[in-house]
Amino acid sequence: MHQKAYAAQCADCDHRPHAPLAGYRQQLALFSLALGSFCIGTSEFASMGILQLFAADLGVGIPRATYAIAAYAVGVVLGGPLVTLAAARLNRRTLLLALMALFVVGNLLSAAAPNLAAMVVARFISGLPQGAYFGAGAVVASHFVGRGQGGKAFALVMMGLTIATIVGSPLATFLGQQFGWRQTYLAVAIAGVASLLALRGWVPRTDALRGGAVGHELVALGRPGVWAMMGVAALGVASIFAVYTFIGPLVTDANGLKPSWVPVALAVFGVGMTVGNLVGGRLADRFESAGLVSGFAAALVALVLLATWGASPGLLMLALFGVGAAVMLAIPTIQVQLTRRAPEAPTLMGAMNLAALNVANAIGAWAGGQAIEAGFGLLACAWAGFVLTSAGLLAYGLVALRAPRRSPQPA
Repeated sequence: MHQKAYAAQCADCDHRPHAPLAGYRQQLALFSLALGSFCIGTSEFASMGILQLFAADLGVGIPRATYAIAAYAVGVVLGGPLVTLAAARLNRRTLLLALMALFVVGNLLSAAAPNLAAMVVARFISGLPQGAYFGAGAVVASHFVGRGQGGKAFALVMMGLTIATIVGSPLATFLGQQFGWRQTYLAVAIAGVASLLALRGWVPRTDALRGGAVGHELVALGRPGVWAMMGVAALGVASIFAVYTFIGPLVTDANGLKPSWVPVALAVFGVGMTVGNLVGGRLADRFESAGLVSGFAAALVALVLLATWGASPGLLMLALFGVGAAVMLAIPTIQVQLTRRAPEAPTLMGAMNLAALNVANAIGAWAGGQAIEAGFGLLACAWAGFVLTSAGLLAYGLVALRAPRRSPQPA
């Protein structure tokens, strides 16, 4: 049934203006998409870097302060599919503009939050646009770079998020340390306005980016294979958040380094994520499973290194780079496999991928926190991640055994 629907959609696509943009116009359009994901990534990951700051200012302990991080993740999980379905018929360009406007509002509310309850609500609002933004952004990027490069297109949009972990999050953390955590969210909101203007000016108006029928999206939600891959992503990627959430304490408490080293550690992690994302995008378009399997397997090695020798500053940095690179290697393959399972709903599949990643955020932060609170020490967050990624790799093995074999995809 879904193959017929996809064929009908592709037939309709053939009548749309589908030629990719050329030269600098294409680069500006792709840059504006990445700028939006950079802002979103900075907002998400900076919250972990300033966790200790807003916890102290709002008068709560670190475990309770993580409710704000979890609220953001819940916003992404719920907002991804719900916003995408509600806006199914909107032109993707219009949708991107609306989502970035909502993102700005959420971060302004975060900057003004007077207590933890208000902070939780503000972070929930900030998370609502993320899944739909990456879903719509991947569709727009695919239109620009051409067909058959879904992994590359998703990686290009994700590039902004990974660069946020190198530049945006460390800079935002430094800003919070110097001037206060509220200024961090205010700066993110200002950057969001710049992104909104870039999207409006550089993503061209075209009927090729119009929305589709809500029915296609709803049919995709009924496919067991979609939910199975989301489960794989939620478990396998959780280790990145089991570690990233506690980078601050790992640097200052487990290694005895000064707080000024926290932005450095965040940047090292981000470089790993960027490298993994770049390689993973290429693997996703060439091989069905190599990016995911090799990424999760390498993550297990890096997590053992962190859990065993992470109290040494040099090995801590090496392990952080390894965890970031390995897990990100798998994410473009997850996106391509989701889209193969529901090819008539690419925007929704992008949103569902981000929803799964933020379920991973919540699971990872919770599992890492539980391991630490149980008295196993700060490095135990890596063992929690090891268990979760092992479960994700095992789950993917079961999914792959049940899936029909596919012929190799051309590069």
